[in-house]
Amino acid sequence: MVKRFFFLLLLNFSFQLFLSAQPERWQQQVKYNLNVDLDVNTNMVTGTEKLEYFNNSPDKLSKVYFHLYWNAFQPGSEMDVRSRELGKNLINGRPDWDNRVKDRISKLDSSQIGYQRIKSLKMNGVAQPMIVHGTILEVDLQKPIPAKSKVTFDIVFEAQVPVQIRRSGRDNAEGVRYSMSQWYPKLCEYDYEGWHTPQYVAREFYGVWGDYDVSIKIDKSYKIGATGVLKNAGEIGWGYDKPGTSLKNITSAKRTWHFIGENIHDFVWAADPTYEHIVKNVDGVTINVIYKKSDSLERAWQTAADAAVTVLPYMEKRFGKYAYPQYSFIQGGDGGMEYPMATLIKGPGLGTVFHEWMHSWYQMMLGSNENEHPWMDEGFASYAEGEVYSYYRKAKGLKEPESLPLNHADAYRNYYYLVKTGLAEPMTTNSDHYNTNLAYEINAYSKGEILLEQLGYIVSDSVRNNILLEYYKLWRFKHPNPNDFFKIAQDVSGIQLGWYKEYWLNTIKTIDYSVDSLWEEGNTTKIRLRRIGEMPMPVDLQLTFKDSTKEMHYIPMDMMLAGKPAENSEKRFIHKAWSWTNPTYTVEFDHPLSQLIKAEIDPSKRMADVNQDNNVLKLNW
Repeated sequence: MVKRFFFLLLLNFSFQLFLSAQPERWQQQVKYNLNVDLDVNTNMVTGTEKLEYFNNSPDKLSKVYFHLYWNAFQPGSEMDVRSRELGKNLINGRPDWDNRVKDRISKLDSSQIGYQRIKSLKMNGVAQPMIVHGTILEVDLQKPIPAKSKVTFDIVFEAQVPVQIRRSGRDNAEGVRYSMSQWYPKLCEYDYEGWHTPQYVAREFYGVWGDYDVSIKIDKSYKIGATGVLKNAGEIGWGYDKPGTSLKNITSAKRTWHFIGENIHDFVWAADPTYEHIVKNVDGVTINVIYKKSDSLERAWQTAADAAVTVLPYMEKRFGKYAYPQYSFIQGGDGGMEYPMATLIKGPGLGTVFHEWMHSWYQMMLGSNENEHPWMDEGFASYAEGEVYSYYRKAKGLKEPESLPLNHADAYRNYYYLVKTGLAEPMTTNSDHYNTNLAYEINAYSKGEILLEQLGYIVSDSVRNNILLEYYKLWRFKHPNPNDFFKIAQDVSGIQLGWYKEYWLNTIKTIDYSVDSLWEEGNTTKIRLRRIGEMPMPVDLQLTFKDSTKEMHYIPMDMMLAGKPAENSEKRFIHKAWSWTNPTYTVEFDHPLSQLIKAEIDPSKRMADVNQDNNVLKLNW
């Protein structure tokens, strides 16, 4: 008879019981009023920006900072130099640079570069001294902004739209005339850590939530997709007033498009005279699909629009309510780039469509600091993309992937590849400071995706799903950090997870468990497991017997101080916790050894074990 050790399991922990208190964290607030004019002949933007800034912090601010992103698109900029330097690294014989950037910036002439210039800047009507530091504008305030007060900035600026290099610009590879992201002087974020003033080197973004009132004046033949709701839809037409209408004729050379966006932290738009517009509605949300007409892709863009309608109810059920009245998929940019209420995408691939829309949850509504914690955005959106795509395939009767773990196998393969290269770095690395683009991309996207799928292995998938809903509920519009997420995960699961955060984020230690040996002692069979990797984990050990019956033997890890609930109908035995300091552990069970035909560690493949060859022992009796 197997001697079984049972410990306290919080199997029925109710994630409603502890939710009485909402976390408190002050947030700065902005209100933008932007009026801009784009000359399509000179590619010049001129504009005014009235910015109301609410200093809700307890601090007196003697300086403020603005992003001038387009200054990166000039020879010798930090983006240019960094790209060329990374290109000197060869991985499998290929330069490790962003193929969209390469050395292109270094070759731009004066008519092709981008820039943003502040013509004047006043606070409460008084001109302020300014210093430009590349893509950051420093404003040394003549009079500090008191805590818990509001000021108004009036800015006059001009900008040259760069040739499309990265995200924003003109005349991208698909022929979209203007992809207007990072196009206005944007106030930097100030939070409990202080000012966040990273140069625009490659990635990512962090912004202040607020309201945007944006008026764009452009040649009357151009059509626009953007963040926000078009307030003068009756004047514009083109499907914004009602589906299927044409762009309205006007006598003047230019027309003005007026958009409003509330409780957002950025604003994007794109313009092209040949755009087409599909309009859909689902659960009170308007879906816009805006693209350049193409006979070969027409059906694919329509499929993307229909897919958005199909998946939104599932997205809201799994990840929380979508907070805005519309979302626009706009062809433009250089791949897929997320913004509030809109994304720029090169084409209608459904993986990109789902991924970019899921950024509405993991960046636009939660708003983590992408520069410091890119995995909280890219990784979580990648995980959600896999789940949404699986739902869509089932809804449409399409074939599901066969590789385990279901819907996330590619992320695991990418991570295993990174480990083999020897180029892995901790996930705590700042997104611009990775030694290689390869390590950044796999950490931010794939290892971040694995973090959630593997969390399901640790606490159970159903509990992990509750964690994500509670994370959304408690931290929406509050800029959560990693500690905030793991606190929610611990509270909902009843499992201590500080070790998981420490190992998975702060180190590059890997997981490797093996079935070491087995033997029989009297009426008891014993299997010894060995931890080879430096990262400890709980272990699911599945035993299969000659009569085709199966048993799951669950071994929690001692630092968890609890265990996960059963995940399926298999007979399950819970064993004493495995101490992380011990390299081996022996499991006992009461079947004769001759009846065992297979012992397998983690049959679900959710544990990111870097060497799975030693996870299975098969016996041919």
